[in-house]
Amino acid sequence: MQLKQKNIVGLLSAATCSLLGSTLQAADGDWDVDSAILYYAEDNDRVQAIEPVISARKDLGDDESVSFKLVVDSLTGASATGAVPSTQVQTFTRPSGKGTYQVAPNETPLDDTFHDTRVAFSMNWEKPTDRNNRRTYGFNVSREYDFTSISANALWQHDANQKNTTYSYGANIEVDTIKPVGSVPDPLTSMADQNKGSKTDSRNIVDLLFGVTQVIDRSSLFQVNLSLSQASGYMTDPYKLLSVVDSTSGEPIDQLFENRPDSRSRQSLYGKYKKTLGNDDVFTASYRYMTDDWGIDSNTFDFAYRFKFAEGYFLQPHLRLYDQSAADFYSYFLVDGESLPNDVSADYRLGELEATTVGVKFGREYDQQHSWSFRLEQYTQTGEGSPSEAIGQLRNQDLYPDVTATIAQFSYSFVF
Repeated sequence: MQLKQKNIVGLLSAATCSLLGSTLQAADGDWDVDSAILYYAEDNDRVQAIEPVISARKDLGDDESVSFKLVVDSLTGASATGAVPSTQVQTFTRPSGKGTYQVAPNETPLDDTFHDTRVAFSMNWEKPTDRNNRRTYGFNVSREYDFTSISANALWQHDANQKNTTYSYGANIEVDTIKPVGSVPDPLTSMADQNKGSKTDSRNIVDLLFGVTQVIDRSSLFQVNLSLSQASGYMTDPYKLLSVVDSTSGEPIDQLFENRPDSRSRQSLYGKYKKTLGNDDVFTASYRYMTDDWGIDSNTFDFAYRFKFAEGYFLQPHLRLYDQSAADFYSYFLVDGESLPNDVSADYRLGELEATTVGVKFGREYDQQHSWSFRLEQYTQTGEGSPSEAIGQLRNQDLYPDVTATIAQFSYSFVF
């Protein structure tokens, strides 16, 4: 299963950019097409992904339009299971319950069978109701081997103050079906027993968005969004494990399937400033604060500066800084003999972490009819690898290894 951006957020972002003018200008009846292929690769033969994307928007006249988007993800490599390293060889049962794999001493346990393909299709229709109001309706279908998601969204926008102020209201409803390999594991049961429950489970997500975009002058604007999200149902990752270790030696003696709360409520506040300078350079800065009832608080800072050169060439350095606190139920491991908590996970994505993305985009724009760009970035994620609660041999292990990834993307946009 993969984390997905909500369609309603993408719609509002596109609407904001249009207030300062889009790069490509499609005439009535023409198609505005964006295509891209992204490559993501973590070091040490961990997760790798290739993602081709194509989207097309057709202007139907009178400010009415329809758009389509197709995304294909192909993921391979090895994914961290959540289990701790050991000074001895460890043997793990595969998620299907058929076959095993081994992890060398003092190595982070990784499941090398990690692979999946996701195909996602979305469609949106935008139509004004009068000169100051417009609405956008859309739906999205996403399918993976073990995961299906169907969602519908709506966005309403009202222009005021001579179209210098735009108020936005959006909603997204999503229904997910989870069908893990080997069925849904019973929570906090031993991997060795492979106690599996039903073959499928589900969850529902409702997102609400409220936004205001203010044009400051002809070259700058500011946007602020408030997002609310409520999810309920199966929130656990069926492939993540949690080690039970000896209270003295720290050696793992069992591996349990994790368990997370069956609901999650999130709130986020997002602000974005965009400025076009006199030399046509563009500066963009944004900040997002997110908090939820799992105990996770996060901050995201994002900066980009686009240098414009002759003949349509541009260079855009990019910096993104992210930090988050750990979930209330996050734990590196469990200790043998202690009572089991109701909810617990060793998934590093729920731990306290910091992440930095730094890179640059280079490209060229041609006469508002087509453009291309190439983006190269490095992503680095760090956490506390030597926590104070480590015991025995775990004091000499890295319990939160750094993750470094290379991101490369080529994009081409055109009008026909």
